Amino acid sequence: MRVIRIVEGTSVDGPGLRTAIYFAGCDHHCPGCHNPSTWDANAGEEISIDEITAFVEESGLNVTLTGGDPLYNPTAVLALVKELKQRGFNIWCYTGYTFEQVLSRDELRAVANYIDVLVDGPFILEQRDIKLRFRGSANQRLIDVPRSIAAGAVILFDDGND
Repeated sequence: MRVIRIVEGTSVDGPGLRTAIYFAGCDHHCPGCHNPSTWDANAGEEISIDEITAFVEESGLNVTLTGGDPLYNPTAVLALVKELKQRGFNIWCYTGYTFEQVLSRDELRAVANYIDVLVDGPFILEQRDIKLRFRGSANQRLIDVPRSIAAGAVILFDDGND
């Protein structure tokens, strides 16, 4: 899979210190995106699942998948999240797709089954709000994926700080 960078110890991509993996490729092209350099699917470098897993294991931190849009490469990301979840890591994923769009596509839903929190929806510049925690615009939601799938309805993540 193509990765732009891996950042160990970030505190802006989910609760606590996390390892953020920035994937290459995104066709959402949201105006005002803070990572337009990740749009090119050929950017970054090829990194194997084993290499990423080893880095995450060494850091010992929970994981955030971001980019770009990790869900643009669902087959590879599915293999990665299965491995990370098997090793006990909490996984957040940022995507420009809505949760409803993710659930409507089998290959994306398969990935969602291993995600703890999905930050969904495109960044909308007109709805930008710097006071929001872990997201850039008011339309984006922090979705507790396991609870939402079990309930058949969107249940928002609540860490008690919003």
